[in-house]
Amino acid sequence: MKIDDKMMNSKPEIPLVGLVEWFRPGEYEHVKETLASLKELGVTELRTGVSWADYYTPGGKDWYDWLIPTVAKEVHILPCFLYTPPSIGERPRTSSPPKDKKAYADFLDVFIAKHGEHFEWVELWNEPNNMVEYDFTHDYGWHKFAEMIGGAAYWCKQLGKKTLLGGMSPIDPNWLQTMFDRGVMQYIDAVGIHGFPYVFDQMWDGWQDNIQAVRQVMDRNNCKAELWITEAGFSTWQHDEYKQLQEFKKVLKADATRVYWYAVKDLDASLPTVAGFHLDDREYYFGLKRADGTSKLLYRLWAKHGIEKLDALNYVKRTVDDDTEPYTLITGGAGFVGTNLAKRLLEQGKRVMVFDSLSRDGVERNLQWLHETYGDRLEVYVGDIRDMQAVRQVMKRAEQVFHFAAQVAVTTSLDLPINDFEINARGIINVLEAIRGQDNPPPLVFTSTNKVYGGLEDMKFISNGSRYYPADANIKKYGISEQRHLDFHSPYGCSKGAADQYVIDYARTYNLPMAVFRMSCIYGPHQYGNEDQGWVAHFAIKAIEGQPVNIYGDGKQVRDILFVEDLVDAFLLAQENMATISGQAFNIGGGPANTVSLLELLKTIGKYRGDEIPLKFGDWRPGDQHYYVSDTRKFQEATGWYPKHNVQEGVAKLYQWLCENRGYKVPMILSSILEKDEEPVKKVAVA
Repeated sequence: MKIDDKMMNSKPEIPLVGLVEWFRPGEYEHVKETLASLKELGVTELRTGVSWADYYTPGGKDWYDWLIPTVAKEVHILPCFLYTPPSIGERPRTSSPPKDKKAYADFLDVFIAKHGEHFEWVELWNEPNNMVEYDFTHDYGWHKFAEMIGGAAYWCKQLGKKTLLGGMSPIDPNWLQTMFDRGVMQYIDAVGIHGFPYVFDQMWDGWQDNIQAVRQVMDRNNCKAELWITEAGFSTWQHDEYKQLQEFKKVLKADATRVYWYAVKDLDASLPTVAGFHLDDREYYFGLKRADGTSKLLYRLWAKHGIEKLDALNYVKRTVDDDTEPYTLITGGAGFVGTNLAKRLLEQGKRVMVFDSLSRDGVERNLQWLHETYGDRLEVYVGDIRDMQAVRQVMKRAEQVFHFAAQVAVTTSLDLPINDFEINARGIINVLEAIRGQDNPPPLVFTSTNKVYGGLEDMKFISNGSRYYPADANIKKYGISEQRHLDFHSPYGCSKGAADQYVIDYARTYNLPMAVFRMSCIYGPHQYGNEDQGWVAHFAIKAIEGQPVNIYGDGKQVRDILFVEDLVDAFLLAQENMATISGQAFNIGGGPANTVSLLELLKTIGKYRGDEIPLKFGDWRPGDQHYYVSDTRKFQEATGWYPKHNVQEGVAKLYQWLCENRGYKVPMILSSILEKDEEPVKKVAVA
């Protein structure tokens, strides 16, 4: 093959990729967290600000004496020098031109003399054609800026540094031509541009057109400087993390030498932007991580798969449009329950739309499995239930709806109650309103929780060895019924309880076909459980990996656990019987025949493992019930449903799946248990 042919057929190289993060004096932990994130992502380039104004405040020099060497030990640093000390500005603000234009070069001289060994390039100002960053209303014609930057660029070159002209925002070829006309560019080694597609740059023509326009100016002036994208980003203020991922993948294809993505972490809501507090909320959500340190979609996929493989994740997509065939909509459809329901429906030849934010670790593996196994009948919309427009979009073609998307952990709700409310309570309103807006509203099954009954503090429980049971003989025999009064505990209980009641009331007030499942503990294949949710799988995973299990309380807590295939049967029966069950709530779980305490379950799993599982005990969690068993008679009488898997069979199937999924050998003891359950679960009648 000729060299030219190889070049034509080869994949374009990804530009050198770095990240942008701004630090305020004293943010030592923020710096350390950022460096840890860069390491996890495999990023070696960091662009950050050096504030001329902060440098001459008390403690400013000490801050930069720590910051620059600390960062430079870990990554290559690109310092961006900006912000006039207000006391020497033409106006008392950091965006003002300095009275003495040479003062900027003098500052760079001082800084480079002290820290120049730690960086190769210097960036001269930031977004100079953005009035918030440089107030050009006091510099018509850009003569003052040209004098300041031109002199600084000349001096930096004398000091052996390469120079980068601060990134334009918006991208403005006419402004760049002005810099040529003012004589600035003769000392510039790279030109920076910024782009924030569909956030600040609402009329966005794409990277190719913007870069071409800049290169035309550079070529016209015989400029050999490199072209860098010194800041590109997408704000997730409307909860669209998929769009952030897409814009990142697009900028990687840009014809630029370097790309710096903004930013590592969302801005803390308690801090002001340059323009002030929350004048523009878009400013606060550009991070790969949220302000609380949790990861967004792009960060998780990047850390897990690497930057080069992001394009290969073809199952992370949006396939719906106005011509899409009708489907069953499953919100949270890449989760454990959603995947099992989607599997059943797809195997029946039906079309399914999986709507999921992929926010829970492991669910992208479920989505990938569904895509690879049933791709021809599967629609996917990676989106957030808080995004009203996205919910309306996927609802247009829905024939029936299962709403599983939720914040699912009590502990998380205690730490982030607003987030919990927005997902669970506001999220259900988005779904209900989208359904109500349809000419032919699709029937909805919503999964609530047994937590709507609170901690059951008024009930008396008796401890019997390894478990609790209720003193009330009727409850012991049948479980807790829907007649139990509601008593919301924890922000999670409140948000799910509010959603539960909204569904029932929308069915009543607007005559919509809707039913509520108040769920007990569900378990089965495709469950990636953790300490906060999916505890049956969590216990099994810990056992398989030979790790100890944390128990909160004494471990005698009793739950009725339900195998997921039995739950899927219940879902399908609910949709088939919607005409008679609409507007009602049903307790759904394994019932009295499938109860187990935490200690008893761990003993069973220990048998599969072949050894006891080490336990660690901690304090009881707020609102944790000593005993909860569902009285499922109401739903059984309405539909004929009942669970087909007992605890031994179901947990054995889960343990087998987890072993196979993780590459572990399946214990021989499981064979005898599983052989007793040869009849396929799908034979359960759902008619």
